Amino acid sequence: MAHDLVIVANRLPVDRVTGRDGETSWRRSPGGLVSAIEPVMRAGDGVWVGWPGGTEQHLEPFEDDGLHLVPMSMTAEDIAEHYEGFSNGTLWPLYHDVVAKPEFHREWWDAYTRVNRRFAERAAELATEGATVWVHDYQLQLVPQMLRDLRPDLRIGFYLHIPFPPAELFQQLPWRRQILEGLLGADLIGFQLPGAAQNFVRLVRQRVGHKTHRDRVHLPDGREVRAAAFPISIDAAGFEELARSESVAERTAAIREALGNPRKIFLGIDRLDYTKGIHARLRAFGELVRDEHFSVEDAVFVQVAVPSREQVEQYRILRDDIDRLVGRLNGDLGRIGRPAISYLHSSYPREEMAALYRAADIMVVTPYRDGMNLVAKEYVACRIDEDGALVLSEFAGAADELRQAWLVNPYDINGMKAALLDAYRAEPKELSRRMKAMRKQIAQHDVKAWADSFLTSLADDSREAGTQDR
Repeated sequence: MAHDLVIVANRLPVDRVTGRDGETSWRRSPGGLVSAIEPVMRAGDGVWVGWPGGTEQHLEPFEDDGLHLVPMSMTAEDIAEHYEGFSNGTLWPLYHDVVAKPEFHREWWDAYTRVNRRFAERAAELATEGATVWVHDYQLQLVPQMLRDLRPDLRIGFYLHIPFPPAELFQQLPWRRQILEGLLGADLIGFQLPGAAQNFVRLVRQRVGHKTHRDRVHLPDGREVRAAAFPISIDAAGFEELARSESVAERTAAIREALGNPRKIFLGIDRLDYTKGIHARLRAFGELVRDEHFSVEDAVFVQVAVPSREQVEQYRILRDDIDRLVGRLNGDLGRIGRPAISYLHSSYPREEMAALYRAADIMVVTPYRDGMNLVAKEYVACRIDEDGALVLSEFAGAADELRQAWLVNPYDINGMKAALLDAYRAEPKELSRRMKAMRKQIAQHDVKAWADSFLTSLADDSREAGTQDR
């Protein structure tokens, strides 16, 4: 069955789970991309191509809650070299300002190319004549050109959910030209921030030699590619509705009660990743308690660290480091029944997240580098009483939109301590002024507006190109 809209992403929007009775079923995945794309899928009766996790082969297309899903298989070698290797050992650190050192291995690149080709071939089979194919994220940057070679009739969009690095960093990549040429197979390339789009256009001019003008690349065959910013967002109305529900209100009260009803609750929710700045923020909070700016009776820091890439050595080391820090801070600063840090290494459903957002007086989002960071926006959406404070890294894409947050440099521990203290001491009037402005921003620029904006731009660019061809 062919489709007019094909979404191509590394992962499917569902995870396979095995029940106690041994029966397997599918469960909706957490995460920004899933919540962002689902409304588009339903509106366009599209199909989603992605990997369901695991190494099971020959999986058949299926439907889950009205979504058409086509699973792509991966071998253990594909997972090790394409996913854990090139995608997360080479591209992820390189694109995140080399917070960790990237590794460059030729066999990883070969696997990346091989897997990208499989995704491109499957998308080509599923698309109707003239269909729209929307390819997502850093794991699949070669797919646009591979797909154009197979199906020149398609409208192809690509969206990068993580940062795109400056030329000085990107040029370290031995396969820099191939990546740039792979992306140029798209008609429209979307980035989180204008600076990322400008980085891309500049690199294409310098490294590939194509003519460029502002946000456009002019290819030798006459085709035009546009690179522009489309800041991703959330289902703001959905989160607000959830936050207003009776069950979430009850759970919010229970969370505060379980924490001893402190004056203020600080909250961090992140994937356990070295880019997120978890260690630095906990250290800053610990120093504020140590220096008696507030006590463990006054304030507690709840840190949720969602397990991530646990088979990768770097992530195991990070988990051990944070475990040790939390243990030391609680040992030095805590009291019986009153730890300084309440640390949870687990993932939670949306309802529990909404309750945590409502329970928290101060949300702390301090990545060293982040494409957007939807947690910051989810917190704002759940602040239905127009209170609460957001302490936000200036290196998160969300800082461009949520300017009323307390913006911090996560490398500056003293600056972070000052911001945490300011947020702790802020008057209700000041909190309300800031939160109202941020809530208005995300209500007006929600995930539907993001997807509509990208797909409308893709359609308009394709129509314009067709007119020029005639």
